[in-house]
Amino acid sequence: MLEERARANGLTLSEWVRDVLLSAPAEPGAEASDVVLAEVLALRALFLNLQFRAASQAPLTEAEMRGLIERADAVKMERARERLEAARKEAKG
Repeated sequence: MLEERARANGLTLSEWVRDVLLSAPAEPGAEASDVVLAEVLALRALFLNLQFRAASQAPLTEAEMRGLIERADAVKMERARERLEAARKEAKG
């Protein structure tokens, strides 16, 4: 489905996804970089949680997965802003 949309626009899937993310409406006052970083941090949180579960060989229920997603989504913008602010402070020296 997504591949079809990308092909219809003459783009690869990754190019199409990037364009969609960058053109998506952001929260008031949020820059595109904030939104992209927030999504990457949410994906990172999900990935690490899933890797931990896989390593412990504990099965993951649908409810647990939904909970992980909700938790990652709930804090993603706040964490992105914190990281960006810390990076700005570090750059100033």
